[in-house]
Order: sequence, then C-alpha cells, then structure tokens
Amino acid sequence: MKNQWIYFVVLLSIPAIAGCQSAKDSVNNKETKMDSIDNYPVKKTDEDWKKELNAEEYRVLREKGTERPFSSEYETLWDSGTYVCKACGAELFKSNTKFDAHCGWPSFYQSIDKSAVKEIEDRSHGMTRTEVVCAKCGGHLGHVFNDGYDQPTGLRYCINGVSLGFKKKE
Repeated sequence: MKNQWIYFVVLLSIPAIAGCQSAKDSVNNKETKMDSIDNYPVKKTDEDWKKELNAEEYRVLREKGTERPFSSEYETLWDSGTYVCKACGAELFKSNTKFDAHCGWPSFYQSIDKSAVKEIEDRSHGMTRTEVVCAKCGGHLGHVFNDGYDQPTGLRYCINGVSLGFKKKE
C-alpha cells in the first residue's frame, strides 16, 4: 500500500517537474518564446539579461523555466514587505497576500494591483494554464490557478522564488 501511495504522489508531481523544461516546449505546435520586448516598458536584449541575471534566474525569468519545489528562501519567509521582480525591480505582491499553499513555491492570492502582472494562456505540457509574467519586463514568474481555497480571491499565484526579490517593510 505504501508503494502505491508513493507512485500516486510521483504521478501528481509530473506536471510540476515538467515545468522545468526549457522554452522550446510545444505550444500549439510553436516554440514558446518571450513576448516581443516591444510589449513591455523595459526593453533589453538577451545578452543584456544574461549579464544581469545568474544562470538560474535567466532560465526561469527569460526561458520560462521552473525552479525545484521547496528550493526558494521565499517559500517560508513570512516577514512584512513587498515582493518585487528579480529582473527589473517592479513591485508585484504584498507579503500580506502570501499564504502557505503547501505546493513548494511562494503563493499569493492577489498581485499588488491588476497592472503589476500580465496573465497569458499557456498550453505547454499538454495542459491549459495561465502563465504570470511581470508587466514591466515580461519576465516569467509562474502560474495562477483558481484553487486558492479559502483565500479572499480564490486564486493561487504560484510563483518561482528565483523570479522574486524582497523589500522588507521598515
């Protein structure tokens, strides 16, 4: 029975692990690429981003990767403050909207305001999800799901911690 339970847990984690793929995943038979830099106020080349971000930050923010679950320092950070985009510093989420979703990634029930993030349909990995990107630079943050349970909005913004910075409230 224990082995069956482990098998079930592994099967449930496949979509999260699949999120670790690079930006060459099939989406409607096309490669997934960042939106045109013309769609965002911050306009930098890939070379510029590679100079400013470390390899893991670049993979997640610019290539739509996913960090390993439970690997982010922000997963268990409960200090008061504001979470910002690691790439451009835009304010994204207030700490008072963060909750423990037990999913392995920092989770929030709403963005700082409706203009802080952009939501994009994501059909990669054989499923339809809603990708969340920074509205200022287009950096991939994670996904939003409508399974926020008892949270005020019913939403769960499941965000890669490597995509975030944190400004502690003074």
